[in-house]
Amino acid sequence: MPAIREVVGDRIPDQVKVFVRAARDADESRELHLRPDVVAGHSLGEYGAAYAAGCFDLETGIWLVAQRDRFLAEAAEEAPGGMVAILKADPEEVERALGESEGSVVANYNSPRQTVISGLRDALGDTVSRIRGRAVRLNVSFAAHSPYVAAANEKMRGVLDGVEFRVPEFPIVSAVDGSVLVSAEGVREALKGQMVAPVRWVKVVETLARMRVEEWVELGGGGVLTRMLRDFELPSLKGVTFEDLRSRLYEGAQNLLPIAGAPAEGEGETDPDGPADKTP
Repeated sequence: MPAIREVVGDRIPDQVKVFVRAARDADESRELHLRPDVVAGHSLGEYGAAYAAGCFDLETGIWLVAQRDRFLAEAAEEAPGGMVAILKADPEEVERALGESEGSVVANYNSPRQTVISGLRDALGDTVSRIRGRAVRLNVSFAAHSPYVAAANEKMRGVLDGVEFRVPEFPIVSAVDGSVLVSAEGVREALKGQMVAPVRWVKVVETLARMRVEEWVELGGGGVLTRMLRDFELPSLKGVTFEDLRSRLYEGAQNLLPIAGAPAEGEGETDPDGPADKTP
């Protein structure tokens, strides 16, 4: 935490805490010699994906995420809003309901059975009442991934223009449109638009499936994306959290300890056909 406070001060924003946890998982995965074929991130997670791909260092990532957090907080004061997840509803049905309302838009296409809407605080209730499905209000006071945070996005564009990006060490699948990013400028441009663009996670998963990714490792804890993967019904693509993968590797190392001449924990090579080589 002291290193983080040097960048952001004594009050550490929640978004910075989330980013740092994912970044530390990425650092540990490198120490374990786990090299992904491709990475992707959901919303704030796109900054974690860019860090994991080596586009910028930890200090730069913390500073960028802190600015993003500040700009969204300012947007919440200027145009109070919110976000609601709609479960067990067809995304097209959600879109039709939004077409009959004002003040709300689709923010996240998370899965075939989960869509998130963003909107102005007073408009959200009316919109949700038009949609069949279970509604879960998210604990945010802004309408992320919508035109209502356009001012925040414009400020973030200026911040990103002032940062040097490195060429990603491996491809990044953009959650803006599901495209595959392989250049420093491509990553920068995607981040410059992601605050107002909807999160098209469905397109990300479709791209990963086309790339024949067999298993992803979710960094940062929570396991939300891994659980959501069940909605896609893709038997060829499986998910695991980094915590579970770490446990697998640790248990494997422990099992090897009694064997004469076995490498010490952390020194052995991972199975080249295992999940480490199939990680988004």
